[in-house]
Amino acid sequence: MSKKPMTITEKIFALHANKEYVQAGDLIEAKIDIALANDITGPIAINEFKKTGFNKVFDKARIALVPDHFVPNKDIKSALQAKQLKEFVWEQDLEHKFDVGTMGIEHALLPEKGIVTAGDLIIGADSHTCTYGALGAFSTGVGSTDLGCAMATGNTWFKVPSTIKVIFNGKLNKYVTAKDLILHLIGDIGVDGALYKALEFSGDAIKEMDMDGRFTICNMAIEAGAKNGIIEPDEKTIEYLKNRSIREPLILKSDMDAKYERIIEYDVSKIEPIVAYPHLPENTRSITQAIKDNIKIDQVVIGSCTNGRLEDIKAAAEIFKGKKVHPKVRAIVFPATQDIILKSIELGYYQTLIQAGVAISTPTCGPCLGGHCGILADGEVCISTTNRNFVGRMGHIDSKIYLASPYIAAASAILGRIGSPEEL
Repeated sequence: MSKKPMTITEKIFALHANKEYVQAGDLIEAKIDIALANDITGPIAINEFKKTGFNKVFDKARIALVPDHFVPNKDIKSALQAKQLKEFVWEQDLEHKFDVGTMGIEHALLPEKGIVTAGDLIIGADSHTCTYGALGAFSTGVGSTDLGCAMATGNTWFKVPSTIKVIFNGKLNKYVTAKDLILHLIGDIGVDGALYKALEFSGDAIKEMDMDGRFTICNMAIEAGAKNGIIEPDEKTIEYLKNRSIREPLILKSDMDAKYERIIEYDVSKIEPIVAYPHLPENTRSITQAIKDNIKIDQVVIGSCTNGRLEDIKAAAEIFKGKKVHPKVRAIVFPATQDIILKSIELGYYQTLIQAGVAISTPTCGPCLGGHCGILADGEVCISTTNRNFVGRMGHIDSKIYLASPYIAAASAILGRIGSPEEL
């Protein structure tokens, strides 16, 4: 490794491009560790792979095809997509085989199974592939055509992004979570505030944060336009990867004198729970303002690749315990993996949720992208722990989506309007 200072993102690129040093703006060809796709993007990538003339993938241990968007199959077209994915997995004898009952939402499943690890270079035909930066990996979304070619060759090209360092200092207030921090950042810099940049997260609040929260923050880096989100590995990362990672983790850190395009600092003690109003994640307000606005809701969704982990189910159960979902509201919880479901049952979270009147789903991305299991009708309003609230994202173009943490979403389900646990 070069003695010239580099950020963690640049170091990962240099290693995978077999170079001593890279810097922002360099065009490189790099070796990938994991390529992934789902039942929407995977079939397109498979078709492109076949057009290359290759008969075999570059490494059957380094490709993960996860059916998670329209499964369990919602209709004939989605069944055909899932079928094509499954046939390719078995035809290529890919090491990682997932289906209903063993799969989960891809961006929670792959870290849980140890398929992605620290120091990796990961591409996925899904924009929220940036989630794995929480492990100290470079991970980013690509188009299905790029993925199809990478499945054949094991390489792809990149322009090395410049890095914005975001420092979250201080101690979080009660009911303030990782979701609130990332929404606060997006509200501050905008949905294009980090366009094709690396967002490197650090500070006291990140050090204190568990892995579930770190995944949430990196997951939504793309909502600020970022190429990737990344957090330097520490003791918590190493503990998470221990007895889990199927490859040896590579622990890298940014050099003290690494070059950053910009450094942004926040005192998290001044941040309260955040709600993103329609129709962009940057359209943020404080929960205090949202309560004043008296926003009646029809649906609550808690789950997704952003907030469907055990910490999120625990937060929802904490708020719902001994209470009931408002009679005019439907509340749906989507745990992200089978393992999270099992642990939620063991810890009593499922009993609490069901007694409160919550519907619980098998793992799926369904409602997040307006696929199934939670479609909104004309004029309906939803508060969701998902990552996007674009026009028509969860159904009818005249519906409205507000984004928030599991604490705020659960409290809102009980109140029948957007509100805080402190009102209960």
